[in-house]
Amino acid sequence: MTERERPTKLFDKHDEPIEPDGTDVKKRNVAYYFHKDVGHFHYGQLHPMKPQRLVVCNDLVVSYEMPKYMTVVESPKLNADDIAVFHSEQYVNFLQTVTPRSALSMSDETLKNFNIGEDCPVFPGMWDYCTLYAGGSVEGARRLNHQMNDIVINWPGGLHHAKKSEASGFCYVNDIVLGILELLKYHKRVLYIDIDIHHGDGVQEAFNNSDRVMTVSFHRFGQYFPGSGSIMDKGVGPGKYFSINVPLMAAIRDEPYLNLFETIIRSVNENFDPEAIVLQCGSDSLCEDRLGQFALSFNAHARAVKFVKSLKKPLMVLGGGGYTLRNVARCWALETGVILGLRMSDEIPGSSLYSHFFTPRLLRPTLVAKMNDANTPAYLASIQQETLDSEIERIEENQRGSTTKIEEEVVKMTEKMEEECHVEEAPPTSSSSTSKEFPPGQDPRRIGQYWGYSDGGGGLAPPRSRSDVVEEMKLEEEEKRKQLGFGNLP
Repeated sequence: MTERERPTKLFDKHDEPIEPDGTDVKKRNVAYYFHKDVGHFHYGQLHPMKPQRLVVCNDLVVSYEMPKYMTVVESPKLNADDIAVFHSEQYVNFLQTVTPRSALSMSDETLKNFNIGEDCPVFPGMWDYCTLYAGGSVEGARRLNHQMNDIVINWPGGLHHAKKSEASGFCYVNDIVLGILELLKYHKRVLYIDIDIHHGDGVQEAFNNSDRVMTVSFHRFGQYFPGSGSIMDKGVGPGKYFSINVPLMAAIRDEPYLNLFETIIRSVNENFDPEAIVLQCGSDSLCEDRLGQFALSFNAHARAVKFVKSLKKPLMVLGGGGYTLRNVARCWALETGVILGLRMSDEIPGSSLYSHFFTPRLLRPTLVAKMNDANTPAYLASIQQETLDSEIERIEENQRGSTTKIEEEVVKMTEKMEEECHVEEAPPTSSSSTSKEFPPGQDPRRIGQYWGYSDGGGGLAPPRSRSDVVEEMKLEEEEKRKQLGFGNLP
């Protein structure tokens, strides 16, 4: 095994061994959402999305005796009003009422409008499935809002492709967007991180013009679904530079992936300073995934989760893609343990109902890449540099943007001043009377009050032209750049 491909270390001295059943343990401030019915839905015999993976994952979590370390919560069902917080009323009504039988009598145009077809079929119980997987994300966000838990886990959630008015990529309701909207009620800034192999397009689209949500997606790019997520796609309007896309080529390995991931997320955490984080853990970025093209090991995928946990921010952890059923269950069970700070045995417990299903019967078997890494060091370095440069641009844009409204007022007032450039003197008064005192900024004699001039020695501030204002703003920006250590960077 080459130096580049050496095994990735996961556990450290801070991780505790799992105590035998019946032993008193310290409960972590973690909520784990699951509902016994969520894995019993069926997209179709040949469809790659298998909700049963959630049942197998939960069985491993129970077999490793992890429930005693956390608060297990039954996922609630959302109602139509909860889902309509983001999705259009027409689309919600469709999801709520459509059945496989009624879909047969619908026109092709109607089904096409909601993007119903091979990827997103109508199947029995579809509405119940949507309300269950989204319920944990919305209620989990509320638990974080009210500081009931530090971390919330909802493996059934993370369906990041669904749009406001249509299904997409096996996703019908975008539980991530609903959860973030809930978090924004109590948190000024939310960071969304996506390690699914597919671009988190539905979430970026929902918050593309927002400066309160930063979306960061690490995904396979090129001729690959959904085809979006270019590094130059950085958000629009107020949300410009608040979307970070990290487009990767096929078969990326552990070490370069983790180096890139940790560098970018560390920078975003320091500069954006989120008050809460949502992490989508699509396991289709693992090596040997049925639909994936990356070459990540179980340890590397879990290391990304561990790094985000180390940021010590209120955290919601969600599932997502993953189409090799055994490996999805292994991955999310392992990451449940990582979140709890537990060192897990690599041998799957015999108490698991599905232990015979795993061959080999290991939690972290070696996965074998079948392609060479298409990500050259030069390409990865350019991706990292472009992303970090965008962070600098975002900070500068944010500094300019913070005064945008003030600038607008400045322009209006300077135009007025240039038309009426005079100082109104107070009416003459007797020498015995003292000058009238005015509250700050309300002296009718002072044009300079609009610009925050100090009275200094008591004289009136001189009127200023628009060019004066612009020059002062340039000087202020240079001072801020010096304080931030940007030096002579463009």
